[in-house]
Amino acid sequence: MAIQVRPATDFEGVRVLVGPKNPDANVCWCLSHRVPSKVNSSLVGPERAEYVRRMCASDLPPGVLAYDGDEPVGWAGVAPRADTQYARSRRIPHIDDLPVWCVWCLRVRPGHRGKGILDRLLDGAVAFARERGAPAIEGYPVDNRGERVDQTMAFVGFRALFERAGFAKVADTQSVSGGFPRVVMRLDLT
Repeated sequence: MAIQVRPATDFEGVRVLVGPKNPDANVCWCLSHRVPSKVNSSLVGPERAEYVRRMCASDLPPGVLAYDGDEPVGWAGVAPRADTQYARSRRIPHIDDLPVWCVWCLRVRPGHRGKGILDRLLDGAVAFARERGAPAIEGYPVDNRGERVDQTMAFVGFRALFERAGFAKVADTQSVSGGFPRVVMRLDLT
């Protein structure tokens, strides 16, 4: 399997990974952590898709996509923390004033899980941030200690995944996902 990870400039690929089956639905599109809550609440149905389409065509695509050949099989939301809800989070602490980037959502399509795609996605998110001058990148995964995490809450990633990519735990948080505590993991890129 030759998985390639590329910036999410392919709107259709993003739609396949994080778009709703019903185009009128008001679901995430991976926007709830990416844009200010007022903007997120104001985007209804197809407006959400159009917002993401514009992001895909911008100088800063909304993340990265993993491809198996031409088929999009994975997604990672990654951006400067200052451009995300994490810039204002009271539950996820800021370690310092460094203008870090963050990866907040990782998703692999059913039928493609268990093949190492998450590792490739995280590596691709790191490369995406590094290429754009990020001094460091953070993630806020669950510290599940190898226990099973409900798939609906696993989008934040797992501590072990981030450790395999070279990240180190730098702080605990006041956030929980799927019943597990979340931690701040950081990788310096300079």
